[in-house]
Amino acid sequence: MPLAPAITPTPERILQRLDWQVIRRLDGLLQGDYRTLFFGAGIDFTDLREYQPQDDIRHIDWNVTARLNSPYVRKYVEDREITAWFLLDLSPSMGFGPAQRSKQLVLTDFVATMARLLTRNGNRVGAILFNNQIDRIIPPRGGRNQVLRMIRDLLNQTDNHPGTTTDLNLLVHAGMNTIKRRSLIFLISDFFSEPGWERPLSLLNRRHELLAIRLWDPREVELPEAGFIVVEDSESGEQLYVDTSDPEFHRRFNDGNAQRERVLQENLKQAGVDLFSFSTEQDLVRAIVRMAALRKKQHR
Repeated sequence: MPLAPAITPTPERILQRLDWQVIRRLDGLLQGDYRTLFFGAGIDFTDLREYQPQDDIRHIDWNVTARLNSPYVRKYVEDREITAWFLLDLSPSMGFGPAQRSKQLVLTDFVATMARLLTRNGNRVGAILFNNQIDRIIPPRGGRNQVLRMIRDLLNQTDNHPGTTTDLNLLVHAGMNTIKRRSLIFLISDFFSEPGWERPLSLLNRRHELLAIRLWDPREVELPEAGFIVVEDSESGEQLYVDTSDPEFHRRFNDGNAQRERVLQENLKQAGVDLFSFSTEQDLVRAIVRMAALRKKQHR
């Protein structure tokens, strides 16, 4: 029997699949309590009060604190409407993973889901697409058509800048220069990047509510024993001939992964940014529910 032709993943089909398989399940599990995901304080200043241990230090008014010799925080009226931005790393390393479940495909599903949840409640969403340079800026708008446009642009993304390494500095600075009004920002990346993006990320976090979403694939950290193989850097194109059965190579490989993880955790902690990690093998609904539970716990 001949195989049936593959169905092209159009924006409409992707959003329809997510509506049925992801968003309906989220509605049941979270019971509509999406404030656990979208915690953001509004932008309208109303009053000052003395600092309490559970307060967000980003709301401390340092001028008043210096004058009164005691820490004071600004109070804001919660803004019912949220403007959300997605800062999206679409560099070549994001193409790693199974053909039907690469990091970039998981990114598309996550962005479409979050954008759909936000826009159906009257909020606006926008995005900055980055592929080792800023490829596209999608201004924030509401409605289903905006979600479809974002999916379409992600599906049409191609690797136009081979042979270069990722520098998230460019993406973070683009966010600082583009996003003026206080917003909810999702920075989505695998964080394989040149160093130095931590300080601008800290500055961006002071102005906005920022979440870092790290996408990873188990094959990046679990090297199989397959004898001699050729491995290639997806960004620089550099190739190495390695013996995956060599215990010393495995040790260096594992040490390198552990060191990279420590540096990432330390950098995001210094920037004051919450990190949530999603695996390409993880169920998206369970991952989002877990993120909601962690955010609720962190912001009590």
